Amino acid sequence: MPTYSNRQCHFCKSNIRYIDYKNTKLLENFLTRYTKIVPKYYSGTCLKHQKKLAKAIKNARFMGLIPYTPK
Repeated sequence: MPTYSNRQCHFCKSNIRYIDYKNTKLLENFLTRYTKIVPKYYSGTCLKHQKKLAKAIKNARFMGLIPYTPK
């Protein structure tokens, strides 16, 4: 099976175990300009961290730190 991404996961490489929803600068790197969550094959994250990242982005949106829609 071919691999489409030979990048290493940003969170595995940086040894980040917990993705904090309050760190909006980090979370905005994984959003498109339309504030959609970037898929893992574009961002290069592994499945485990992509799920944690999506959960953190959704928590940040619920708390009002990241908008649901673009301005």
